[in-house]
Formats: sequence, structure tokens, C-alpha cells
Amino acid sequence: MSRTVAIIQARTGSSRLPGKVLLALLGAPMLAHVVERTSRARLVDEVVVATTQLAADDAIAVLAKDAGWALVRGSETDLLDRYVAAARAHAADVVVVRITSDCPLIDPELVDDVVRVLATTGADYASNTLEPRTYPRGLDVEAITRAALELASAEDTNPTWREHATPYIYRHPERFRLARVASPEDTSGHRWCVDTLEDFELVHRIYDELGNDRFGWREALMVVRAHPEWADLNRDVIQKSVLPG
Repeated sequence: MSRTVAIIQARTGSSRLPGKVLLALLGAPMLAHVVERTSRARLVDEVVVATTQLAADDAIAVLAKDAGWALVRGSETDLLDRYVAAARAHAADVVVVRITSDCPLIDPELVDDVVRVLATTGADYASNTLEPRTYPRGLDVEAITRAALELASAEDTNPTWREHATPYIYRHPERFRLARVASPEDTSGHRWCVDTLEDFELVHRIYDELGNDRFGWREALMVVRAHPEWADLNRDVIQKSVLPG
């Protein structure tokens, strides 16, 4: 049977907020929430954490062992290679789902939506991050066929792109079939990923307000809209961009 594997990239070496994946939300590491929420996606067969071989990321390996998570360790800078290694090790023969560990509001329903679009359109790559974005930043889901991931790994010679795993695919629409997943309402002005302490403070408030991690993204949106002043917390945070080839 075909297998869809969600691979969550995680490391402790964030330049703007070191160790962010281990920061606590409701008493559990942020990474644990990302793993648990991704695991609730009905169209995902297995969730794998992909970290680096650096000693600094031994803490992630220990957390994974204690929690019983599948774990793969690989290159610090070649994230594309890390994803391919994880896909091969865990038999992701059809679809690989890319999730980043700095998205503690990731919604399993959105994961399913993106995987479903990939399957029904026959695309090589489907995502809710393709421009123009309509979802808040921090709900990012990418679904890639195993064949497309392997091809990208074989052909991509740009170290900067490989460090971000998928740019070679979505920046070559003439080579790969892309499918954009959009929301009926544009809520892309919200920033829910965690790159800075200000980002974490916003997410922390959302978790505290809801009191659990089983909420969906629409519930988070209702909370944020009820507290419009919270948007000022990370309004000035600039998202890092991937350089052109």
C-alpha cells in the first residue's frame, strides 16, 4: 500500500531564537505540539522528525526517543538531502509532507487538504504557501511526490535552495506540476510561525487562551480577532526570504 509520510524538520540552532523548538507551551515542548497536531491528519501514515547530526541537536534525539517518535538525523545545511533520507528510511513511496517545527498552530485538517489536492490534481507539488498566500504564515504545508523530491535532489546544485528543501521544485513550474491550495478568505496578514521571541509570545497567548492544543486554525483566528492588540507583538518581524537562483 502507498504511504504518505509527514517529515518535520527540527533543530535547536535557530539564529534569532536558539532552542525555540524546545520552548514550552502548556507544559510541553513546542516540537511536541507540532508532532502531535500533525499526527492527527487522517491522510498521513507516519510522522518523522528530521534533525541534524550536530551535538546541539542531541536534545531533540533524546526527546524523540522518550516520546517514541520516528527520528532521522542528517545534514545541517542540506535540508533537501535530509528530507530524501527520511523519505527513503520510512518508505514514503508516494507522498512526502513537509512541516516545519516552528509552526505550533499547524492544523491537521489543512494537512489533509493539501495532501488531497496533490492526489486529485495529479500535481507533483501542492501547497498553501504558493503566491498569492491566503493562509496565516505558520500554517504552511507542502505535499510533494516522492518522485519529484528525488528528482530535485538529483538536479538541484544551489546550496541555498537545498538548505530550504523545496525551492527547486516550486521555482521550476515548467518542470513540475504545481497546485495552489487557497482559503476562501484571505488571512495571510497574520503571522503565527515562531522565529523570534515576539512570535513565541503571540503563540503562547493563543495556547493559554484556548487552554489545549486540540484547536483548529479557525479557533485560533477567532481568539486573535478578539484580541486585535496582540498583532502588535510581532508586527515588525521580517520574514526571512529564500534568495533567487
